[in-house]
Amino acid sequence: MKKKLMSLALSLGIVSASQAGDWPTWGGDGSRNMVSDAKNIPSSFNPGDWDDDKEEFTSKNRKNIKWIFKLGSQSYGNPSVKDGKIYLGTNNEVPRNPAIKGDRGVMMCIDEKTGKFLWQLTVPKMAAGKVSDWEYLGICSSPTIDGDRVYVMTNHCEVVCMDVHGMSNGNQGFQDEEKYINNISGSKTNVKISNLDADILWVYDMRDELGIFPHNVTSSSPLVVGDYVFCNTSNGVDWSHKNIPSPFAPAMIVVDKKTGKLAGEEFSEISQRIFHGSWSTPGYGKTPKGEYVYYGAPDGWMYAFNTKPVYNKEEDLHVLTESWKVDCNPAHYRKKDGKDIKYAKPEGPSEIISTPVFYDNKVYTAIGQDPEHGTGLGNMLCLDGDTGKILWQSDKINRTISTPAVTEDFVFMSDFNGFVHCFDRKTGETKWSHDTESHIWGSPFVADGKVWIGNEDGELYVFEAKGEKKVLKDLYLQSSIHGSPIVANGVLYVMTQTYLIAIEQ
Repeated sequence: MKKKLMSLALSLGIVSASQAGDWPTWGGDGSRNMVSDAKNIPSSFNPGDWDDDKEEFTSKNRKNIKWIFKLGSQSYGNPSVKDGKIYLGTNNEVPRNPAIKGDRGVMMCIDEKTGKFLWQLTVPKMAAGKVSDWEYLGICSSPTIDGDRVYVMTNHCEVVCMDVHGMSNGNQGFQDEEKYINNISGSKTNVKISNLDADILWVYDMRDELGIFPHNVTSSSPLVVGDYVFCNTSNGVDWSHKNIPSPFAPAMIVVDKKTGKLAGEEFSEISQRIFHGSWSTPGYGKTPKGEYVYYGAPDGWMYAFNTKPVYNKEEDLHVLTESWKVDCNPAHYRKKDGKDIKYAKPEGPSEIISTPVFYDNKVYTAIGQDPEHGTGLGNMLCLDGDTGKILWQSDKINRTISTPAVTEDFVFMSDFNGFVHCFDRKTGETKWSHDTESHIWGSPFVADGKVWIGNEDGELYVFEAKGEKKVLKDLYLQSSIHGSPIVANGVLYVMTQTYLIAIEQ
């Protein structure tokens, strides 16, 4: 009976990878649902008194803290945890290797038990400058761990696959790590590889191979389904914000997870309709009727693609078959008095940056824009996973870049204005909203009957995960929180811009 119930739960897409303890990717697993079944997570903790001179936490008055790890100056996404190791993206403002200086994208691997640094991937900045690789953003992608491999999207518009052991078990696959690290235009750096560096297995450069033009930064997390890795290319507009340099390049691709070779691409001409940039992370869902990759696109539409690329003889390439698509912008966001409303206007249309979440054969998503564009009208939607039919939608939300957390009864979502919302999962009715009075970049996370969410002012809010609003805690953590909390193996991880804090009872 237990096996039958588990099979049913898997078919409905309501079992999270967090049940196994680890949190190996953005959203825990392919469903991308920011929910864990973990228990006994403390709602109150203290990282210690703050030393203004040293800009660090002291051990004085520390409570419910396992360890604290110093990051660079900017950190996004969430840490990914698997098999005793933690992987996360940051920048190089706190160098682990003194020989590697200056602005770099960095993906670090640290020990789960002790918080000790193990190894890192350091990525040079792109010569194109801030239009494609904004200063000090680092690596914004949350890594994805699958078996003994870790996949990440780098600031250099690449998909990189690495050995989870670093160089400790020898140099496997790709053999040009030194050349890779020293590839800085106009620089004479000569960094030598050591056991503190990543062991790269393969690199897929989306600029060289596909002509991708990332806008501001390459950001998204890889999705592993079977033998494939699905990746948002981050294709976008140029510095003028009017021209699309690569309108015929794919917005999403598929690569072979073992070899890194291109296995397919979307062929829906999405890049020709880009508003600004492509940053949404693809999600996965399996229903009794089909298996899909859901993609929140830069044209404001949600797409569902079949998971296996098929050969297109006419184009001589493998493409992803489009199952359905739906415009996530209400019609009056697109047009007024028969005229198109210009993009970036507060009352106008938006793309999708939020990650689509799959739960109970349904897809939950919302529209939003680059935080630089400020605030504006949003829309939260619940779609049928097989057809894309809009089951409900709510404009009682502002633009958002966050990912929803979906439980049996509720959908918890935040918006860039700083509001946290609770919707009825089946009807879309707003149960409550709370103004945190600061912009929210990260996503709400649900565990142990609580909702966790941080804001730009460095406040971590803890709510009861119920249909009536109750604020349990408002904790100040000294630095902006642009990442999303997670729980792995009973430990709560909160990543501020400058610290990863491990919290346990």
